[in-house]
Amino acid sequence: MNKNIATPLAHCRWLLFSGVLIALALSLALVGCSSTTPVTQAAVPNTTGSPSADAPTAKPAGPSSEVEPFVASGPILVENQVDVLALRGGVISEINADVGTAVQKGQLLARLDDREALAERDAAQAKLKSCEADLNDWEAETGLAQTDLDRAQRMRDAGINTQQDLDHARYKLEGSKYEIEKAQRELDGARDSLRVYELELQKTRIEAPFDGVVARRYVRVGQTASTGDRMFWISAVAPLLVKFSVPERFLGQLKTGELVQVSSISAPGESHRAKIVRVSPIVDPASDSIDVVARIDGKPADLRPGMSANIRVPPPAVPSR
Repeated sequence: MNKNIATPLAHCRWLLFSGVLIALALSLALVGCSSTTPVTQAAVPNTTGSPSADAPTAKPAGPSSEVEPFVASGPILVENQVDVLALRGGVISEINADVGTAVQKGQLLARLDDREALAERDAAQAKLKSCEADLNDWEAETGLAQTDLDRAQRMRDAGINTQQDLDHARYKLEGSKYEIEKAQRELDGARDSLRVYELELQKTRIEAPFDGVVARRYVRVGQTASTGDRMFWISAVAPLLVKFSVPERFLGQLKTGELVQVSSISAPGESHRAKIVRVSPIVDPASDSIDVVARIDGKPADLRPGMSANIRVPPPAVPSR
């Protein structure tokens, strides 16, 4: 190659390389300036006394205008709820009620085999009638003996009979009176025996102790029951009661006759009125609470014994200063 031509070409390449280096240096300088953290202006304190636009406005402290009632929870129950037990042993021959059956006081729920009890009752009745007949006979005999004595006394006064005849008539009357007393005691014993056998016969009848509903049935026909075995569980359906506890700060505030609102946990939207009937006079030291019982008005369809309920109690009065 010609030496004169190569020299200008090399010079041009050097100039181009130098321009690239200068452009790269300028780019780095610009990036460094843009990443520099700007100086933050110090906050100037507010000396005017007026609230700042960014500062939150403090609300005045004071008691709430509305105090929420205290909400307690407790079970719904009834006063009458018992297991009906067998009062004597025997084979169950009849069942007349099942779970869910509404019953009235004295209604027959079931019956035990009563053939033996019936036979004993009938024998006691026959014995009683026999004793009554004996008493009647001796009363009649005593009346006749009294007549004989009166006649013997008149005859003795007239000198017709002897003193021995008069004494004989007197002893006969006294013996008849003793027989009357004996017959009367036997009659009383026969009546007592009849009452015992009638009671045993009555025990074969399993009856409802009060108006309510059959909640459970424990037995079946043909089963042998022993004295004390559970037969039915009977529960009253009204009046419904609710039992709950309140903190001890309510002591002296809640009184019988005051009203509370009751709702079941399953139907919280349905509220029912209840009247407080019992307030415990003492505080439970374990929980620092007071036991309260309230009676629910009417017969709400959505409330049943055994359910859990919420009770809204008015808050205790705040003493004025």
